[in-house]
Amino acid sequence: MKNLKKAAFLAVAFAFIGLTANAQKGNSFGIKGGLNYSANGDYFESIGDNARNPDRNIGYHIGVFGKIGDQLYFRPELVYTATRSEYNSDDFNIKKIDAPLLIGLKVLGPVSVFGGPSLQYILDTEFDGINIDNVEDEFSVGLNFGIGLNLNKIGIDLRYERGFSDNEATFINNNIGAGVASRIDTRPDQLILSLSIAL
Repeated sequence: MKNLKKAAFLAVAFAFIGLTANAQKGNSFGIKGGLNYSANGDYFESIGDNARNPDRNIGYHIGVFGKIGDQLYFRPELVYTATRSEYNSDDFNIKKIDAPLLIGLKVLGPVSVFGGPSLQYILDTEFDGINIDNVEDEFSVGLNFGIGLNLNKIGIDLRYERGFSDNEATFINNNIGAGVASRIDTRPDQLILSLSIAL
């Protein structure tokens, strides 16, 4: 089932990017990158002193985007994202592939608003140097919405992303004995600042 979800995710993502790359004149294709201010979900369920809400930390992303349309447009993206959250002085890291499928509308000159679903596939998770293999579901769906400013080939946007699907990484804390499990919510919960350049 996981392999089927992974194949579907990649097929959809590459299909939209390919569609955009072959789009007619007036549309665009380019690269993007920026910073993520992330909590990797809204809770950390653990033992003892670690039962606290996470502090939010800075991550990054880099990828490609396409844009079809002008006043009303469709913007698929394919992005590699790395986030880091601090849980009681220990770091939780996620590396993933995101595929936002956004609908946007120009509202005032170069300013536009946009929103849409975002597909996420987790590549790797690590908690304070411990690789976590048993992520509940590596594939999940979230929502992106935000505001953008486009000046010729340069674009800047700020968006919020929140995951819909319940999704956890579970691991055993060896410091307090075998069989004691801790869980981290791996759903995205983040602000994303991006700079994009149309090619």
